[in-house]
Amino acid sequence: MTDELSYEVYLSISQKKFVIYLLNKENFKNIHIDELYLESTADQIDYNLLGSFLDNNIFKIEKLIGNFLKSINVIIKNNYILNSSIGIKKKNYGETINKEYLENLLIELKDLFRENYQNNKIMHFLINRYLVDGVDHKTFEKEIYCNHMCIEVNFISIPNILIKEISNVLGKYQIKIDRFLEERYIKSFFESNSLDLSVIAFKIQNGHNYSEISLVPKSLKKKGFFEKFFQLFS
Repeated sequence: MTDELSYEVYLSISQKKFVIYLLNKENFKNIHIDELYLESTADQIDYNLLGSFLDNNIFKIEKLIGNFLKSINVIIKNNYILNSSIGIKKKNYGETINKEYLENLLIELKDLFRENYQNNKIMHFLINRYLVDGVDHKTFEKEIYCNHMCIEVNFISIPNILIKEISNVLGKYQIKIDRFLEERYIKSFFESNSLDLSVIAFKIQNGHNYSEISLVPKSLKKKGFFEKFFQLFS
């Protein structure tokens, strides 16, 4: 039996296999791991097979943690995942750029994406470029005077229908999804590392990439959206 707060459960869903991990967050070791290799090469998820795979693992995990499994994180690799870049450029006419100004630009970009891709949910919100008068900046002062301000961001999103279908399978076990993570992105950030996928996901989920903006803080103790953003420029 392990302390409920000391573990995280990850379910990896891809074209080639299903994998489930019970990760000990204190030592980054998997207490339980199981995988099922799939013969089909189709991009459609076989939800019957997924259900059978979960049947074989949920009870084992609940026995290890000494409690019912209430939530899970899903790592997904699927051709229906959308990866799109959006940029915004503003004329400032020598006016001051402050934190509030940058916050508003990020909100505008997020709202622009949601307006144009209403059938998708954002999984990852990443900053690609930050330019002041055409010059890249890696630090952010309290105030910057410029004529032009540009931010380019990247959104990785998942179709709502895919969320619904996976949620329906997990809902049979009264398990909710904490978060979706995109496999290609999290692997690319640690491409020279041999860490288990569950460990990589945990690190990304907990702010390892400072270029990623957290849309919803996991707890009040963690950095919020804008505090996290400005850490990138400090």
